[in-house]
Amino acid sequence: MMGAGSTRTVGEPMPVDKVVEREPGSGLSASASAAARAIDELFEAVLDDTGDATVRRLVSESWERSLAAAIDPATALPPFRFDRSESAARLAAHPLHNVMPLLRSNLVSIAEEAMHVVVVTDEQGIVLWREGANAVLRPADRVGLVEGSCWSEEAIGTNAMGTTLAVGRPVQIHSTEHLVRAVHAWTCVAAPVTDPDTGRIVGAIDITGPRRTIHPAMLALVGATAQLAENQMRMQLAIADERLRARNQPHLQSLRGTPGALVTPTGRIIAGEPFGEWPERVDLEQIAAGADRVRLADGREMHVEPLAEGFLLRAAKRSGRTTAVDTPRHALSLRFLGDGSPTVVLDGESHSLTLRPAEILTALALHPEGLTAERLAFLLYGDDGNQTTVRGEIHRLRALIGTDVLKTRPYRLDAVVDTDFGTVRRALREGRIADALRACAGPLLPRSDAPEIRGARDEMEVGLRRAVLESDDVDLVHRYATHRLGRDDLEAHELLADMLPAGDPRRAVAGSRVARLLAE
Repeated sequence: MMGAGSTRTVGEPMPVDKVVEREPGSGLSASASAAARAIDELFEAVLDDTGDATVRRLVSESWERSLAAAIDPATALPPFRFDRSESAARLAAHPLHNVMPLLRSNLVSIAEEAMHVVVVTDEQGIVLWREGANAVLRPADRVGLVEGSCWSEEAIGTNAMGTTLAVGRPVQIHSTEHLVRAVHAWTCVAAPVTDPDTGRIVGAIDITGPRRTIHPAMLALVGATAQLAENQMRMQLAIADERLRARNQPHLQSLRGTPGALVTPTGRIIAGEPFGEWPERVDLEQIAAGADRVRLADGREMHVEPLAEGFLLRAAKRSGRTTAVDTPRHALSLRFLGDGSPTVVLDGESHSLTLRPAEILTALALHPEGLTAERLAFLLYGDDGNQTTVRGEIHRLRALIGTDVLKTRPYRLDAVVDTDFGTVRRALREGRIADALRACAGPLLPRSDAPEIRGARDEMEVGLRRAVLESDDVDLVHRYATHRLGRDDLEAHELLADMLPAGDPRRAVAGSRVARLLAE
């Protein structure tokens, strides 16, 4: 990311495009250069606090996170987490190791021909591997894009690798959309890779090159390659599971009808007797803490026997006899905040819901004393509510979550109920504003027009907003202004711009957001 001259210092910006000039008409250099000049002007305007510049929301939100992490746009360099000599060993122990042949075959030849660098990072943004055109690797060395360097947003500010890990989707960061000036001569595209075994993001795939040489199709290429990698990991996982089942099935059969299950080293249950009566996962933290027993989400206590690979669960015994553990009330968790599908977790098993069942469960959670069919119909439909319609919906919902969970006469939930919106409301009542904001993933069932849901949604959002804006806590206001609920709140951004001191880079970003909102 720096010039070929031997006298330049690490981190000094340089015209890397001159190292790998494209022939006239061979690419997108003219349009890319024009775009780069436009973004240059935006970057300077935002950081100079002129108040008349706007950038993409993805970029402005990343800048806000980066500035909150105290990244200095003028001097920041990527820190090193380990020596380059350790990279091979670290990659060999990483979940992406087995898909490296796929990544090489899909990306390296394209990158070398186009004068790019292909990079693979771990989940923290630390570079595990890179490969590409030698003419670009040398300047990449000078800016620190090498094995062992960390490119998370918290370490080096806005960049495709760090930002894709932060937002969980493919991104492109062009030229001066990077927060740090030292990398303004570059454009990068990246996509996250999720481990199907754990469901967690384990790393990122990135293509980086001079800003005039990155083709728009590169973003789609990187995203598709990440999906191919995940599919291959999924197939490898299925093969490993089948081998583990075959190897350990005799242990399960030796229980002779006693309830038991085979568990992978990461906590997934891959076989169990009786069939269909087990959660997807077991909390292995209990085992890591030294316990030889675990309690499942439904209250059952199971003894844990370590195997050569994984664990065997069997019903806990006392005095040589299998005893039933007193089963507590069912555990019901409702996750209804934000734009995703409403999700109910019953005794550890997750189900996606359509809108109407989610509305019914929300109303029942808000009224633990129970509701008559008439009252529930009014809360959901207003004056046009029909008890017959409600009874039909309740019948279908009871078939899903169980008649022992959703009781009748009146309709009520007979379970230990935990809701994400209840957590926010409780924190607000107790004056824990930061906890409330942290727990709030977005609006309550945003697609719902049911009167009861609208009322609860508005009450929560208005209460949270008022508590934050009246808090006199600049960091809390900043968090709200970058939150799903506050990112388009003009008053919040105006307040933030007023609260931040003139020397704080976040003030310039807030001013830019105010200008954008006023222009919309």
